[in-house]
Amino acid sequence: RGKWRGHTGKRIRDVVNIGIGGSDLGPKMVCQALQPYADPTLRMHFVSNVDGAHISHVLAECDPESTLFIVASKTFTTQETMTNAHTARAWLVKELNDESAVAKHFVAVSTNAEGVAKFGIDTANMFEFWDWVGGRYSLWSAIGLPIIVYIGMDNFVELLEGAHAMDEHVRTAPLEENLPLLLALLGVWYIDFFGADSQVTLVYDDYLRSLPDYLQQLDMESNG
Repeated sequence: RGKWRGHTGKRIRDVVNIGIGGSDLGPKMVCQALQPYADPTLRMHFVSNVDGAHISHVLAECDPESTLFIVASKTFTTQETMTNAHTARAWLVKELNDESAVAKHFVAVSTNAEGVAKFGIDTANMFEFWDWVGGRYSLWSAIGLPIIVYIGMDNFVELLEGAHAMDEHVRTAPLEENLPLLLALLGVWYIDFFGADSQVTLVYDDYLRSLPDYLQQLDMESNG
């Protein structure tokens, strides 16, 4: 940690993830949930709203000499993400008065190398992932880069191992002991036999404050 330096040689202190949907909700949720494991010298920010007030508020807290931007977009054409990315780029170039500073302050997570290069990010600083990875699952892919930066690679590997353990449980557990299946059947039971037509997820732990937003995308997108 601390090896990546900004254009003027300063150590990175703020990391701003620019994305939307799966490129924002999952990584933000995990970074907040696992904040006790985070590098105390780093501040992690997430920008998703195309309203300029959101990114302006974040940039006002950052020093351009020590800020790294992660632009996360599968296609690198998502309108909201690219609007915010161009705003961040213009801010950096203006503050540092050097177009070449972009190389040390921007990385990309994408499947579109041509779009990344056109934006001005060196494709050597592009983290690729498969184009079949859906947004609701993408935190387990390179889209999870903010998580890695924030809590470290070892902790991220443990996160992946936990996900793999649940995958194996779903695949191998007997039906009567298969937790996701039982939860799904309970959902059908409550809807069809109890007449329940709404569902709520209440979070009491502040570290999990973004879990409902993540679950909303996971549930609604999975159901079409």
